[in-house]
Amino acid sequence: MKDTLKPGLTHQFKFKVPPGKTVPQLYPESQMFREMPEVFATGYLVGLLEWACIEALRPHLDWPREQSLGTHVNFSHLAATPPGLTVTVDVRLDKVDGRKLSFSITAHDGLDKITEGTHERVIIDRDRFTTKLTEKSRSASGR
Repeated sequence: MKDTLKPGLTHQFKFKVPPGKTVPQLYPESQMFREMPEVFATGYLVGLLEWACIEALRPHLDWPREQSLGTHVNFSHLAATPPGLTVTVDVRLDKVDGRKLSFSITAHDGLDKITEGTHERVIIDRDRFTTKLTEKSRSASGR
């Protein structure tokens, strides 16, 4: 981590919702999902919020050696967003506790606030993490 990674860091991220990020596309294997309304899926919203935090952090990490992974999400999905609207995500780093990072997040689609809440991430050493993951995969395949 660079010494610039401090509470108070803010970042804004924008994403135009394409048709492929709607509920029916989330799990196309599920007939029930395919029958649901074509609105921005909560599952994709989680990924978008993580993306916004990653973008905020990248200049303050020794990228790509240092990266971050999400460990907790706590937010409400307040309004439906149809494809074509742009979601604007605002993130603020509230706390740095060693490698653990805590964010406040809000987002709107130009018409409605669509989410607010918190997100936690942890900074990882990519090589060390990959080594542990490889060991876990080997262990699981040996069952």
